[in-house]
Amino acid sequence: MNGVVSTAVPVCYVRNVEQAQAFYAMFGYTETQSGEENGGLWSYLQSGSHTLLLACVQPPVIQAELPLLIYLYVDDLAAVQERFSAAGHPVELIGHPSHAPGGEARTKDPDGNVVVFGQRTGTPAGRARPSDEAARSSLIRQAAEAIGRRGGAPAACQVGLADGNPCEQPAEVKLADSWGETVWGCLSHTDEALLNARSAFIATEDDQGLGPWLRARRGHPDT
Repeated sequence: MNGVVSTAVPVCYVRNVEQAQAFYAMFGYTETQSGEENGGLWSYLQSGSHTLLLACVQPPVIQAELPLLIYLYVDDLAAVQERFSAAGHPVELIGHPSHAPGGEARTKDPDGNVVVFGQRTGTPAGRARPSDEAARSSLIRQAAEAIGRRGGAPAACQVGLADGNPCEQPAEVKLADSWGETVWGCLSHTDEALLNARSAFIATEDDQGLGPWLRARRGHPDT
């Protein structure tokens, strides 16, 4: 007996145990035990030798300003990403850091907790390493989905074809550059612009932008 930790069990508070179980099942977790205590529910999930405890309590736990972050290592990042894509769940490719040379990605569980997962080894044989093109395409799709939820995009792409004719594809992403130029593009022309216009970037509207910051500074945060 030397007092070292033999096992660590992360506890994740959730609003709906079944939804959380379905999410973590895509990482290979299955339920081994479950129960009810003092009006709350708990569920032990197991993936190999690793355990995750889901807890649903009453009254619900108020989520902190900084939500829980879980980091998981997987043996095939591309396979996990494909499962999430098939389920319609967004995943953001982060890159290939030194601690995860096989790739690293980020998503959120149904309760808003951030889950980052990486692959310790290089890309498995037979699978292509996620490219910069794939990561860029993922970001463009996420931006288009966010704009679609907010509305306000023009009907057609404003970039136009290379021969000068208009593009009839729907405008889905807003682009900008450091000089203040903006244009709405379809997915294809957005990708082309990001590749060829070095200072172009995807313009998003959220509560972290310059407009909300200026309004708050001037005392009119809700204007």
